[in-house]
Amino acid sequence: MAAADPLGQACGRSARYLHRPSKNTIGHVFLKTVPSSWPRAFERSLSTERSVLLGLLPQRISKMAERGRGGFGRDRGRGGRGRRGARKDEKEEWVPVTSLGRLVKDGKIKSMEEIYLFSLPIKEYQIVDILLPKLTDEVMKITPVQKQTRAGQRTRFKAFVAIGDSDGHLGLGVKCATEVASAIRGAMIMAKLTIIPVRRGYWGSALGKPHTVPTKVSGKTASVMCRLVPAPRGTGIVASPAPKRLLQLAGIEDVYTQSKGQTATMGNFLKATFEAVSKTYAVLTPNLWEEVPVPPTPYVEHATHLARVGKKLH
Repeated sequence: MAAADPLGQACGRSARYLHRPSKNTIGHVFLKTVPSSWPRAFERSLSTERSVLLGLLPQRISKMAERGRGGFGRDRGRGGRGRRGARKDEKEEWVPVTSLGRLVKDGKIKSMEEIYLFSLPIKEYQIVDILLPKLTDEVMKITPVQKQTRAGQRTRFKAFVAIGDSDGHLGLGVKCATEVASAIRGAMIMAKLTIIPVRRGYWGSALGKPHTVPTKVSGKTASVMCRLVPAPRGTGIVASPAPKRLLQLAGIEDVYTQSKGQTATMGNFLKATFEAVSKTYAVLTPNLWEEVPVPPTPYVEHATHLARVGKKLH
């Protein structure tokens, strides 16, 4: 009877001592001293505990999948390996943080011309995505740049991206990043934030739609100078490949170009052409001399709406 109490304590221990007994465990000592019928009790208790654990295993796996912990390996559970939460394939809804963004999202401003009329700064690229859904983008050039550091040379990639709708809107963005994809993505965002209106005119008689630049304009960046000259209808874009694609995205059909300087530096050549195109609205031609009453700015016109939306956000 003296050995019954230690045996009861041994039966209540964890199953790992019974599965792999060692000389330092109580189970090993009593399995040698107790009668032959007693170890069967250990085996029955062990099989019972194993069945309970195996029954709880599917529940544990389902709970891990619901939490998004990722399961036991690749692509198991909703979160994948090493990811907390489900994969976000769907685009997140845009929440504007500027007054202009709120007015555009709520449909109070419906065109880019309303923004250009008052020279409102665009600080969210989603504004351009909503107002100009037909924009097309093109990567003009990707070049590696290096910086000398104490540890050696650090290489990054510089991307030039042009966007336009071929109908009077043009943007040029430049971004430098350690990865090519990040540089292209950043340059595309910068191009949307710097998008400009392009004014078009006629070479001779004002018949049909505007097809060329209204006057001679020029732009200069570093040593590169680019000049745009009006051309008759049907001439096409007489330019080298880089500025030609930029003028096509701007919606100009016929134009002569002149350039000088180190035009092999495509980045400066693109910037000079972009500056020349941006000056088309800087020339005050006689047809713009008429005085027109200036309407109130969108911030004043929709002040009550902005105040109401601001209270909801706060």
